[in-house]
Amino acid sequence: MIEIGRICIKLAGRDAGREAVIVEILDNNYVLIDGNVRRRKCNILHLEPTEKKIDIKKGASHEEVNKEFKKLEITTWETKPKEKAERPRRQRKKKVQESKTEKPEEKKEEKPKKEKQPIDARIVSVTKKKEPAKKAEKK
Repeated sequence: MIEIGRICIKLAGRDAGREAVIVEILDNNYVLIDGNVRRRKCNILHLEPTEKKIDIKKGASHEEVNKEFKKLEITTWETKPKEKAERPRRQRKKKVQESKTEKPEEKKEEKPKKEKQPIDARIVSVTKKKEPAKKAEKK
């Protein structure tokens, strides 16, 4: 019952309930279908064969399947071609050597580093800063 040109109804998946025709038999479990569904590989357990059969060759194109479906007055899956839009292109970075020769004036100024004090000196300086504030509050 599973043969090329046999019209089937898809039982499972996104295209369930739609008519399809077997275009090619891939192996014991899978066939290639087309018609009122997306052209794709399908498990034969997901198809219900009908009595109708159309005359197409093995591996027939989508256009050939459309012609045969129009004779039977069955609608088919139509895809719209996507409009091609230019994607934004990344600009390449200039070579490192060129950027150095063009902009020598824009060097970053280095900040002088602070000398690190020993921990005891830091604690003493912090406590000295806090003591006058406390005395001012008491007065």
